[in-house]
Parts: sequence; structure tokens; C-alpha cells
Amino acid sequence: MKFLKWLVVALVVIIALLFAVSFVLPSRVHVERSMSMAAPPEKVFAQVGDLKKWPAWSPWNLRDPEMKVQYEGPAQGAGQKSLWQSKSQGDGSQLITAITPNSALETQLDFGDQGTATSFWKFSKEGEGTRVTWGMDVVLDSPLQRLFGVVMEGMIGPDYEEGLANLKSIVEAKP
Repeated sequence: MKFLKWLVVALVVIIALLFAVSFVLPSRVHVERSMSMAAPPEKVFAQVGDLKKWPAWSPWNLRDPEMKVQYEGPAQGAGQKSLWQSKSQGDGSQLITAITPNSALETQLDFGDQGTATSFWKFSKEGEGTRVTWGMDVVLDSPLQRLFGVVMEGMIGPDYEEGLANLKSIVEAKP
């Protein structure tokens, strides 16, 4: 019985410490990955600037071939929106909010109860190819979100690396 009492006390102390620590954790998370691609910026941008092309290289779409995706707004560019439903990858939406052709793209992500994020893309000429940067900024409003923010880099970063590698194989493929 004493062991159970100490176990409960230890759990309460750990939870209280985690809660207290969450207030000193950063309220923002920034994740960013870059990769060089042997393709001109316009070829790479064509794959990213049209959300209908994402299923061919997005790691989340590729993990769930059963993912249901709908599109709203213009055929491409600012205002284009994708909405997805997936048993394994979750539900959400992405709206292109700003676009500079062949140079930059910004989207607003909405993951429902899990929150929102701003995602960005940069395309810079690098020799004969393109340096592609994919990033995300998240504002963490609650203590629980701040605790989650500690592992977010490790969760999202590898997905961005995988997505960039998939994108690279598409844009570098012979026509």
C-alpha cells in the first residue's frame, strides 16, 4: 500500500513539474529543411504552387493512399485550398495565402483541434538548379502545446526531408 501511495505522489509531482516547466518553454516552434535540386526554380515551383500536385510527393499523402482530398478556390495560386481526411494522417486543410511565382509560397495550415500553423517555401537559383526550403512556424498557446513543441522538430523535420527528397526525384526525372 505504501508503494502505491508513493507512486501516486511521484506521478502528481511529475505532472506538476511538467506543467510548471511548460510555462518557460518557447511559445513558438520553427521547423525548416532545405535541399538542392537539379532543376530550374520554375519546374520545382510548378509542383509546389499547385496543391493538386502534392499527392505525388507529399509524405503524408503517400503514407495513406486512401486519403480523401478535396480542392476549393482557383485552379492554382493564392486562394487555392486543399482539405484532407485520413484515418492515419489526420484531417485538416491548407490554404495558399501568398505567392511569388518561382520564388516563394506561403500557406495557412489548419489541423482542427490540434491548431494552426504557417508553412512557407523558398526557391532560390543555385547554379543550374534550385535551393528549395520548406518550413513551418507554429504559435503554441497552451502549456500542453508547449510541451508538444519540444518534440515537434523531431516529428516534422524528417517528414519535410522525405517530402523534399520525393519532390527532388520528380523534378529531376527526365521528361
